[in-house]
Amino acid sequence: MADGERGADAAPFGLVGHPLGHSWSPQIHERLGSAPYELHDLGPDEVRPFVRDGAWRGLNVTIPYKREAAELADERSERVERLGVANTLVRRADGTIFAENTDVLGFAWMLERFCRRELGEGAREALSGREALVLGSGGAAQAVVAALEGVGARPVVVSRRGPETYDGLAARHPDAALLVNTTPVGMYPNCPASPLADGELAALGGLRGVLDVVYNPARTGICLAAERLWLPFESGLAMLVAQARSSSELFQGRALDDALVEKIEAELRGRTQNVVLIGMPGAGKTTCGRALARALGRPFADVDEEIRAERGRGAAQIIREDGEAAFRAVESAVTARLGARSGLVIACGGGVVERAGNYDALHQNGRIVLLDRPLDELSSHGRPVSQGRGVERLAAERMGRYHAWADVTLRCTGSPESDAAAVRGLLGL
Repeated sequence: MADGERGADAAPFGLVGHPLGHSWSPQIHERLGSAPYELHDLGPDEVRPFVRDGAWRGLNVTIPYKREAAELADERSERVERLGVANTLVRRADGTIFAENTDVLGFAWMLERFCRRELGEGAREALSGREALVLGSGGAAQAVVAALEGVGARPVVVSRRGPETYDGLAARHPDAALLVNTTPVGMYPNCPASPLADGELAALGGLRGVLDVVYNPARTGICLAAERLWLPFESGLAMLVAQARSSSELFQGRALDDALVEKIEAELRGRTQNVVLIGMPGAGKTTCGRALARALGRPFADVDEEIRAERGRGAAQIIREDGEAAFRAVESAVTARLGARSGLVIACGGGVVERAGNYDALHQNGRIVLLDRPLDELSSHGRPVSQGRGVERLAAERMGRYHAWADVTLRCTGSPESDAAAVRGLLGL
């Protein structure tokens, strides 16, 4: 399609970037009233003709075109002039293009709420005069730095090259009060991953909290690391929705209720978080999961079934022919792939808790439900691990981990349908 045709056929609102992947912006803007909203995954030579000549009214712009968006505008806000990057473009009635950076506003909104919720005081009171480490040096980092400076913090930009690198970070900044990740490390599908190891994060003894501008998965690698250290944390969904609200106000030329941010954020979390079922072999995870997926209108994934489809052999056959350790490696790989996705109902094998790393894979984007069925109701038929070790021994080995992993526990009620209904009630779905 030629550039002019692409512009002529465009929806009035949209997102420009490359690659765009699975953006949630269309869903957000539909709720805000700035729709239809389309994704425009453009190559470098397509950006200028689309922006200058396209038949759009409002655009969001993401990596790698935020600097070019600022340059292509006829007029720039004070924030854009200062930062040199824009994430929002508005075509005015006279055809001129205005550029704004609502990432600054979105992060400032998230920061203020985080400080009040988790630290018990406003952002200025919590951070004024204190160091805040900003990982990354791209357009998102510039927005974060501007918002931090706005509350009197002393941001320190950390990158692989430059005056501040990752090496020896804790020794140089032991009293940093906040850490913000603006790099794409840990973003779906390469998750969970973190730009800092647990030990490096733990060495920052003055930290009061960790933020990540990445919103998918819900708990990024650095958020999971913060959770293990009992540090308050938050990933970037609130920033995404808050900046979209500010963009939509410019697109529509009207103010939008601030309460929409938390309302849309909660709706997205409810729709996109996985429901993960764990429990003993034979507890009914597959049958309950199917019933729950039907009731919620979600895709269903059974880890053992995925393994059979992928490897051409089921769990029992792999264990018999290759050994349990080989099966656990395959199980972990499939669990990681499914756990990184959003909006699924996932039924895990009974032994998923055998490997500690599977917890992060499932917890990063899901709520974990333990189906607890009496041992005398569990069948070991066709289950080589249950047959080999015995149900009672398996329960003694695993039950502590099941309870430690679970967000909620359901005492099985009888039928798959009633169990599914009970899970919905426990999770508020």
